[in-house]
Amino acid sequence: MSEATGTKASGHDGLLEGVRVLDMTNVLSGPYASYQLVLMGADVIKLEVPGSGDLARQLGADSALNGENLGVSFLAQNAGKRSVTVNLKRERGREVFARLVAQADVLLENFRPGVLERLGFGWDRLREINPQLVYCALSGFGASGPMRRRPAYDQVIQGLSGIMSVTGTPETAPLRVGYPVCDSIGGIAAAFSVAAALVRRHRTNRGAFLDVSMLDASLTAMGWVVSDYLVTGREPVPMANENRTSAPSGAFDTADGKLNIAANQQQQFETLCAVLDRRDLLTDPRFVTRDDRKSNRDTLRKELEKTLRTRTAQEWDEILMSTGVPAAPVLTVPQALASPQVEHRRLAHRLPVSAQDGRELTLLGSPTHVDGEALAPPGPPPRLGEHTDEVLDAIGFSSAEIAALRDEGAI
Repeated sequence: MSEATGTKASGHDGLLEGVRVLDMTNVLSGPYASYQLVLMGADVIKLEVPGSGDLARQLGADSALNGENLGVSFLAQNAGKRSVTVNLKRERGREVFARLVAQADVLLENFRPGVLERLGFGWDRLREINPQLVYCALSGFGASGPMRRRPAYDQVIQGLSGIMSVTGTPETAPLRVGYPVCDSIGGIAAAFSVAAALVRRHRTNRGAFLDVSMLDASLTAMGWVVSDYLVTGREPVPMANENRTSAPSGAFDTADGKLNIAANQQQQFETLCAVLDRRDLLTDPRFVTRDDRKSNRDTLRKELEKTLRTRTAQEWDEILMSTGVPAAPVLTVPQALASPQVEHRRLAHRLPVSAQDGRELTLLGSPTHVDGEALAPPGPPPRLGEHTDEVLDAIGFSSAEIAALRDEGAI
């Protein structure tokens, strides 16, 4: 577990070094997107409403941190950003925002479509201020279509995308995925789109308007589940831990827990049977071919579990590890974070809770290593408005002007 206390991810020039991002996002999908940009080296300035800031500052199981406007939900995806408070409902606040836009490379927001335009900053106005601006609007349904103005949270998108309909068993579905998967998918789509637009801007000096829909992103992320319906007309159904395309493929009972096995290829099935000393299954007419095994998956599962229950999941993992059969125990989150593989990759990093105190917390960095280095957050999550004076001074406001702006409630 590494420590991250400097100003650059992992102490080297980031892939997005020199890129300035104005982050107007709240809660999860947008902040997750801008956090990916931070980890790649971008300077992300988080624009927040004075006095309250990102709603995620008040969300989390630790009420003490919530009271400090440092809720766990906020801490998870805002490390390394700079916080500036701006009130766009005040004329002088809009002046500050316009000057920030003029010197930015990217503007990222996750309001409902039309909110920023009503405040006087639609795409035409933003492009007038900064013709090279990359403007990314991330919303539940996108900027067009009959649902564009509806509010959306992760669970709403999970339901509308069909994800819940294929999660769980026929008895328990529809079931929510156990983490905000649509927020994360939408955030990754937004971050990728921003990076792509920056490449084009480097080549052409043209800005871009990126309209990212969480619903669209979630549907595309379902991959073959959606394609199977589009191509064959077969409606997806909940299958618990089973894989519709293959068998044996799922989570199997052992002596002490579940073991995931994905013997999707014929050779893998033959190897699995040999390792389990169940060669009888290879000649059983119910299991000879891939289609046979899919048609008789429940019976095959029962036969395999007769043997799998004689050892623990960890013992079977060690036995199967070198055989080429994809298999591993089903872990809890604490077990996953403590695994030698995750620790080796230096995914978790120790940081101070904020620059103002000595408490520490552990946060996740990037899943990508660059030139052999793990990417850590460049600094702690910011206090609300912590960098307002610093940023405004850098874009030309005097100390007296900053004080006046604060007195007027513009910042």
